[in-house]
Amino acid sequence: MKSTLLTLVLATSAGFAMAQNDAAKEPAKAATAKPAAKSNATTAKAPAANAKAATAKTAPAKTTTTAKKAAPAKGKLDVEQLAAHAPATEAVLGAAELAIAERVHVGSMPCELGNTVQLTADAAKPGYFDLQIAKARYRLVPVATTTGAIRLEDAHSGAVWLQLANKSMLMNHKLGQRMADECKSPQQVAVAEQFKLTPPPSVLDAAPAPAQIPAGTAVAAQPAANR
Repeated sequence: MKSTLLTLVLATSAGFAMAQNDAAKEPAKAATAKPAAKSNATTAKAPAANAKAATAKTAPAKTTTTAKKAAPAKGKLDVEQLAAHAPATEAVLGAAELAIAERVHVGSMPCELGNTVQLTADAAKPGYFDLQIAKARYRLVPVATTTGAIRLEDAHSGAVWLQLANKSMLMNHKLGQRMADECKSPQQVAVAEQFKLTPPPSVLDAAPAPAQIPAGTAVAAQPAANR
């Protein structure tokens, strides 16, 4: 009987000890599961953050609303851009250029197609002229010619002002175009009217042939000079 009771007591103690061990293991498992879950959540957030960063890198840059001025096509010159240039230093002109400058007509000159050229002499720089047509401005100096025509030129922009007796014209040899024609000062208007009444001889007109002497006609001897 005593042995039986002892056996029951030992069995009860062993069961109680096993229950305590099981109860101690449950909190450990719970504690172990929570960090794992937290670690998995952090791992899950990382790809989302990486994806957001990748999307930000591949997104197109924000465009500004200010429209930039279109650049001129390659090989094409901008007239206003050329005309806006002015050399930093200007050379003093010689006597030949100053003599040409004295014959230049200045002032406002109407041209064909409704254009108007304003030509002004620079009082501070003898021989230099400022020409304006529409929004374009040019800085001109006299250039000697073999034809006798008065020529003013802006070497940078290529603008050339050619003054004839009855009219003037503005050209641009860099652009290969005539910018204004039939520009006339009051003096040129008077000459143009005179040309209508008595046209000047054309260079294409043939020169008159010399008088022919009939064959066999005796030619009187020229008297000898007195000695």
